[in-house]
Amino acid sequence: MPDIIYTKVDEAPELASASLLPIIQTYAAAAGVSVGTKDISLAGRILATFPEHLSEAQRQSDDLADLGRLVKTADANVIKLPNISASVPQLVGAIKELQSQGYALPDYPEAPATDAEKAVRAKYDGIKGSAVNPVLREGNSDRRAAKAVKSFAQKNPHRMGDWSADSKTHVSSMSGNDFVSNEVSATLTKDAVAKIVLETATGDIVLKEGIAYPAGTVVDATFMSVAALKEFLAAEIAKTKSQGILFSMHLKATMMKVSDPIIFGHGVRAFLAPVFDKHGDAMAALGVNPNSGLGDLLARVKDNAEIMADIDATMADRPPMYMVDSDKGITNLHVSSDVIIDASMPALIRAGGKGWGPDGQEADANCVIPDNSYAPVYDEAINFFKENGKLNPATAGTVQNIGLMAQKAEEYGSHPTTFEVPEAGTVKMILDDGTVLHEHKVEAGDIWRSASTRKAPIEDWINLAISRQKAEGCRAIFWLDADRAHDAELIAYLKPILAAKGLTDTFEIMTPRAATRASLETITKGENTIAISGNVLRDYLTDLFPILELATSAKMLSIVKLMNGGGLFETGAGGSAPKHVQQLNEENHLRWDSLGEFCALGESLIFLADAKGNEKARVLGQAVEAATQGILDNGRSPSRKVNEPDNRDSHYWFARYWAEALAAQTDDAALAAHFAPIAEALSTNEAAILGELAAVQGPPADLGGYYRADAAKTAAVMRPSATLNSIIG
Repeated sequence: MPDIIYTKVDEAPELASASLLPIIQTYAAAAGVSVGTKDISLAGRILATFPEHLSEAQRQSDDLADLGRLVKTADANVIKLPNISASVPQLVGAIKELQSQGYALPDYPEAPATDAEKAVRAKYDGIKGSAVNPVLREGNSDRRAAKAVKSFAQKNPHRMGDWSADSKTHVSSMSGNDFVSNEVSATLTKDAVAKIVLETATGDIVLKEGIAYPAGTVVDATFMSVAALKEFLAAEIAKTKSQGILFSMHLKATMMKVSDPIIFGHGVRAFLAPVFDKHGDAMAALGVNPNSGLGDLLARVKDNAEIMADIDATMADRPPMYMVDSDKGITNLHVSSDVIIDASMPALIRAGGKGWGPDGQEADANCVIPDNSYAPVYDEAINFFKENGKLNPATAGTVQNIGLMAQKAEEYGSHPTTFEVPEAGTVKMILDDGTVLHEHKVEAGDIWRSASTRKAPIEDWINLAISRQKAEGCRAIFWLDADRAHDAELIAYLKPILAAKGLTDTFEIMTPRAATRASLETITKGENTIAISGNVLRDYLTDLFPILELATSAKMLSIVKLMNGGGLFETGAGGSAPKHVQQLNEENHLRWDSLGEFCALGESLIFLADAKGNEKARVLGQAVEAATQGILDNGRSPSRKVNEPDNRDSHYWFARYWAEALAAQTDDAALAAHFAPIAEALSTNEAAILGELAAVQGPPADLGGYYRADAAKTAAVMRPSATLNSIIG
């Protein structure tokens, strides 16, 4: 097994890997460190799921399952790049591309009728959404801005939009009958196996059975009323129009792969309610599924002049919509994966509360977040900036995060225990001893879900927070609401541990709303704080604060201390990656910044040195940190514009600074001697290398695919400098 596993993923991070990974492998080999790959890309996961449909040469190993086993061992050392958490449109797009490349995959059954179609659908559904992260995250999260990155951001502050006190931008959420208001939670006192049953007037429907929970597990259950959701959406559309601002809806249909696409579909249906009322049957006959978005709907009805005319009339009568791409007419409701809350809300807040309207102009917006679980975080951030003005990145402190996520903790997006209720009745969670743990009366169409969090991850999370606070010595807040059912169970674990360690006064416990304001007040004063939060909130906060502080979350240091002793080093977010690929296709310019990969690599090498006693790996890791500092200090990060330095240029400079640091260090003479001529060659040939990299920009680039690009074509695009290649190998 290689010493380090570097994941093969999708989109811009994977394109960058074609340039960066050969450098990493060559340099690491000089220290006796092997760097291998495992394919967790969407295309790779699809192929691994359907070997029976493929030829022997086309079949692919299940690398995600292999990694899932590895991360449960002390030998794990994995650098994980951001992968696609597929929505249905992305999944369908990947299937079609693979089919065009000669892979005889079955189509995705939108409405499975036969047992065979249902079996295919079940396999595909296992790939959707957050299928990767719960498998790999066998530890809790430690995310923070590396010191070099934070220092650079303060010295070179990014642009922030101006806030005004009279901004009409606001967050709207349901006032009741949503997930948070209907939540119940309990901590199991003994091992149990549960089943989820829907009791109806005509009989019982078993939704799920055989769910095993060890003693000490916190088990939640809740539902969202579809009637309340419909009423809420209709009211918000009308209110938005009366306020003269943009309508926007912010969800995470990629992670919450059952619940949020349904909620998104209700948003599409509500916005075009008159059209669905009049043409519902005709649209259904054309295969329209509102969960797939407005873009898919328009593609299916485009040849029906009457429906199109009514859509145009309805859109003209509705409030203007927040746009993903106003030039191309792509709206907030076109594709569920185009507007992902943890990226879209911070971007809007950073822009001073402004979103782009259909007229190509910025405007205030109604940010509709139906479920009120974590909407108060964004609402309070907006209120804070209305009162105090924009954050100053030059003086702002930082918010670190310790996140509870090990062993699928709080995996609210988990497909197996989230259901769209087929008919009215009572959903019960029943334990093997007959105990009814949770129950809810529901109506047809309601969205019911359960999530669980085990004892060991909770205790590990608390102890990780204690360790991090001791190292930092700064303010530390547990973002927990004592009045929320699930959070109350976590607090019951937390308080005795803090008391036993004499740390009750060292940590604060606040609701997410109060913690948001406290954290913003703290960083506004230039001080630091640690946000200690659950899984979903971890996901949201580690985009919100980095985007405000650093302009991006892709540059965060993300360390997962695996519970069995291994290490998982994540490289940041990939939310803007699709636009990066589009630009590369059109202009052969990749603006993806690999700073997250650099930071993860340095941590991985130093972890390897500590775990395996390889001091050469430590020297390599320390030199990576020097090279990363060189990238920042000398402004070698990629530009956004074509014919300016891009990702490939930054990799040349990284290779050069890394080699120079290794040649200059005195801890290992053999490594210094090995890298001295490499550093010299990279320096001497600077003009030739940069010239060769610059020469390819401008014309379109051919990658041979989006979800599964052709390896040879990608290498040609991403390694166009023969001079650099001859030096690196």
